[in-house]
Amino acid sequence: MVSSLKELIDEPELGHAEDPEERFISSGVSWDSYESLLAKLKDNFHYRVTYLDGILEIVSPSIRHEKIKTNLGMLLERFFYSKRIRFVPMGSFTFKNKAKKAGAEPDECYCLGEEKNVSDLAIEVVVTSGNINKLEIYRRLGVAEVWFWERNQFKLYHLRESSQKEQATVYSDTYGYEQIATSEILPELDISLLEQCISISDSIQAVDEFGQGLKTVIN
Repeated sequence: MVSSLKELIDEPELGHAEDPEERFISSGVSWDSYESLLAKLKDNFHYRVTYLDGILEIVSPSIRHEKIKTNLGMLLERFFYSKRIRFVPMGSFTFKNKAKKAGAEPDECYCLGEEKNVSDLAIEVVVTSGNINKLEIYRRLGVAEVWFWERNQFKLYHLRESSQKEQATVYSDTYGYEQIATSEILPELDISLLEQCISISDSIQAVDEFGQGLKTVIN
């Protein structure tokens, strides 16, 4: 069991960590080293590992980060149940594609309807910014929608085909992300209500207010 970032980066190829307690970034990392690191962490779910074109990032999330992530997942699943939307929670499952040199472990992710090789929705809780372009990673992996929670609000992105590239935020080849105001895969979800309730520290109060908000919308 790996207990610290110092243990993880004790390999010449992984270079030097500026802040081993929170975040480690290194460039020039081979795919084999990335997969070797994932194997080390197979029984340790505390760290998030991201990879893009030889750049490796390891994050040890803070307690604040984990509280937000837990509240977010709890409320979103409450929405699924209330709307009778079938879903498969994938948590921080590792999505990776060697040919596209990309891999990520979102804070939360979901498949809608049935389990798929790639989730329909990936969610990232941003407390401190990293150097890897996560939208580009998710673009390469083919995730339909990506949500970033930062500064108490969401930024939502939906994957578009080439005909809409001109409006896309990040794109290459035939697909790119466009920033959107409301979710296109969950159009009935009130994003402002979700934002409001995620910030409530008391989980019971958060669920109660979110549930009441859902009933108000239905009525």
